[in-house]
Amino acid sequence: MNTNDKTILVTGGAGYIGSITTAELVKKGYKVIVFDSLENGYSDAVTTKFIKGDLLKVEDLNKLNGEDIDTVIHFAAYAEAGESMVSPYKYFQNNIQGGLNLLEYMKNNNIKKIIFSSTCAIYGTPKNLPVSEDNEKNPESVYGESKYMFEKILKWYDHLFGIKYINLRYFNAAGASLDGKLGENHGLETHIIPLAIKSALTGSEFKLYGNDYPTPDGTCIRDYIHVLDLAEGHILAMDSLNEDKGSNSYNLGTGKGYSNLEVINKIKEISGKDFSIKIVPKRAGDPPIIYADNSKAVKELGFNPQYSDLETIISTAWKWHTKNS
Repeated sequence: MNTNDKTILVTGGAGYIGSITTAELVKKGYKVIVFDSLENGYSDAVTTKFIKGDLLKVEDLNKLNGEDIDTVIHFAAYAEAGESMVSPYKYFQNNIQGGLNLLEYMKNNNIKKIIFSSTCAIYGTPKNLPVSEDNEKNPESVYGESKYMFEKILKWYDHLFGIKYINLRYFNAAGASLDGKLGENHGLETHIIPLAIKSALTGSEFKLYGNDYPTPDGTCIRDYIHVLDLAEGHILAMDSLNEDKGSNSYNLGTGKGYSNLEVINKIKEISGKDFSIKIVPKRAGDPPIIYADNSKAVKELGFNPQYSDLETIISTAWKWHTKNS
């Protein structure tokens, strides 16, 4: 249980990963303020003090004046790779300028610690597996590039102003809270698990992008990390900054992958529902296999995923979607 009376600011804390991380922080006794524009978040997902605000509006950040903020956990961003390739200005403006406004506020108010919600998309198609933190950075989307650019900006703000950071590079966030109260709720859904669950719930046809990849069953393999394990990763990262271990970057994944067909079959098994699958052409830029080398996070942060087996991921997601569809 935390006894620190200082406050954690969570930007984007009304969104999927942000709301669940906030709930876990509150459970552990932290004082938390959520700052969210509600463009892609939901106020009923917030379990603590809430300030509505947009990072692109400097005046909105001034709503935080007077709060004794110790650490920022920065989730707020646009996060759809496909959309970013159609609307690059939207992504660069929001993810870079919004983050810069936040850093300037931190600098001006002597807030010295930030945990950044980054992504494995900064690596692009990996030349080596598993993907370690020192793999070549080669983003293949504006989204991934915006995250990589902000990682570089954080390095400069540390060098110039002593703002310490930890970049957490997520692999595929999935699952929902164990009680089914908080889960994945995107207006524009592109992720396989919620889309396949929707097919199970409605009987609609599921579109599978490609089945002739060089993998055992011909479908893509991805590293799925349960959102509760992601939340724990942020708390461990905060502990590391509090212990003055310095700025760093970590992959948050499990170190293994599940194929698209394995995911779909597990959803059919857990839901007890069958649905048809239509094979459609591959999407450009989808590598056959990606999974994390998480050994650095395991060794240095004590990261130990507890909920990231496929059974728990799908069963918690199914519980949430059946309550909220």
